[in-house]
Amino acid sequence: MVQKINRALIKKYDLDIGVVYFYKNFVVTEIKDETVMNFDKAAVLFRLCKKYYGNKTPFVYISNRVNSYSFEPTAHFKSVPLFPNLKGYSAVIYNKVSNDIAEMERNFLVNVPTEIFYSLEEAINWVDQLIIRD
Repeated sequence: MVQKINRALIKKYDLDIGVVYFYKNFVVTEIKDETVMNFDKAAVLFRLCKKYYGNKTPFVYISNRVNSYSFEPTAHFKSVPLFPNLKGYSAVIYNKVSNDIAEMERNFLVNVPTEIFYSLEEAINWVDQLIIRD
């Protein structure tokens, strides 16, 4: 579950695939345990990101990996072009297996700044570095 974030939550969604939290310039996802994510299952996330950020509002995607799930990394090749306003992708990891998966996933996120963090707070601080606040 997302720790208390010192930012205004725009909207929280409880979906079949997990929980999604939208903030001004970042989205945090917590995919359910044992989910097998692919491009088609992620379509609901894509629609919601388009709803909140469109093609112009800069945002960062934060995958808060509190659960163990699998992801088809080649889906990034199809999903990244959908969002010209995606300024970064980060994975918040809590164990070595998650770290290894996130490291491998980096290879599929070409042309998008990608970082691995050990706390949600670190990932949100990185959002501030990527997106200059008005």
